Amino acid sequence: MRAITEIQRRMKQAGVPAWLFYDHHFRDPIAYRVLGFEAPRTPTRRWFYLLPASGEPLALVHRIEPAMLDALPGEKRRYASWQSLQSELGRMLASTGKVAMQFSKHCEIPYISLVDGGMIDLVRSLGVEVVSSADLVQYFDAVWSQEQLDSHLEAGRRVDAVRAAAFARISAAVRANQRIDEYEVQQFIRDEFSSRGLWTDHGPIVAVNANASNPHYEPSREEKSPIRAGDLVLIDLWAKLEGPGAVYYDVTWTGYCGERPPEEMLRVFEIVRDARDAAVNFVKSNIVAGRPIAGFQVDDAARGHISSHGFGDYFVHRTGHSIGVDVHGNGANMDNLESHDTRQLIPGTCFSIEPGIYLDKFGIRSEVNVYAGESRAMVTGEEQRDLLRL
Repeated sequence: MRAITEIQRRMKQAGVPAWLFYDHHFRDPIAYRVLGFEAPRTPTRRWFYLLPASGEPLALVHRIEPAMLDALPGEKRRYASWQSLQSELGRMLASTGKVAMQFSKHCEIPYISLVDGGMIDLVRSLGVEVVSSADLVQYFDAVWSQEQLDSHLEAGRRVDAVRAAAFARISAAVRANQRIDEYEVQQFIRDEFSSRGLWTDHGPIVAVNANASNPHYEPSREEKSPIRAGDLVLIDLWAKLEGPGAVYYDVTWTGYCGERPPEEMLRVFEIVRDARDAAVNFVKSNIVAGRPIAGFQVDDAARGHISSHGFGDYFVHRTGHSIGVDVHGNGANMDNLESHDTRQLIPGTCFSIEPGIYLDKFGIRSEVNVYAGESRAMVTGEEQRDLLRL
């Protein structure tokens, strides 16, 4: 279980008087990760845990599930009827005035907006202001331990080796005029992951030509395209070491099946690569200088470069996402397109930088992972400098 005093210290720094955790049927996994406990069974009734910035916590549980929060410190109160729920919750919140919850105004950060609107209505009806816990969550669900950073770096070495092997397999088949397709390469990668002690919940993306212009394309046994001479191939692969607490490594590379890629393809690759580098350098320089930066500013750095070359309309997703135990983590995203992410990049967090340009005939994305430390940031794996010749 996480030390409650550690959470309270961060709450005081953030000026948050109380944090209200709430769950029903495991709808809010963040609550369990932040508090550092496992429910003894599936919560079929609502539970609440009020953590003040100072003082003892209060728990509210249903009478038929009274042990649900026994692993956590603080006074335990019980309810049975909906009337007693509202009455007890009102008494718990009476002196708070304001509480943080897993909520994001206008659902700007959907990873955080896990508390249903009806519960937000109920808390507000009790005269309590609800603010987002998004900034607080970063400290407890996005900051890595040294062990997690080490696991990421090792996963990166293994994933980079698998990525190189996959492109080599494509190159050998194309040069020998042997049949190969997206799905075969995808399954080769999955097999390599398994043999190297890596795990992923889905993917990877192996996409040819126009398929590479669909950022979330994945081939299947039924739907796949052959890979032939003259094709562009994009591979986006992510995995982590097997075992509890391991965190992901997630990269994207592209290659051309031939010695002389079309000039348009080379130009698009260079623009995407330089947009990636612009965002990476923006992060590095600001962290070294001790200047705070928000996720949306990193997105602006990459998007501004692509837009300045006339391809702004073809960059259709955010620049990057938080990386953690889940491949899409709960730290700041590099986003000023899908949302305006004002969360600051904090030390000990990792995120992707992956700008892309998606045209009718082909798409190119270049993705690296960046780890933000106390006084510097680093790209954690290999960086693609040139379009691969396969």
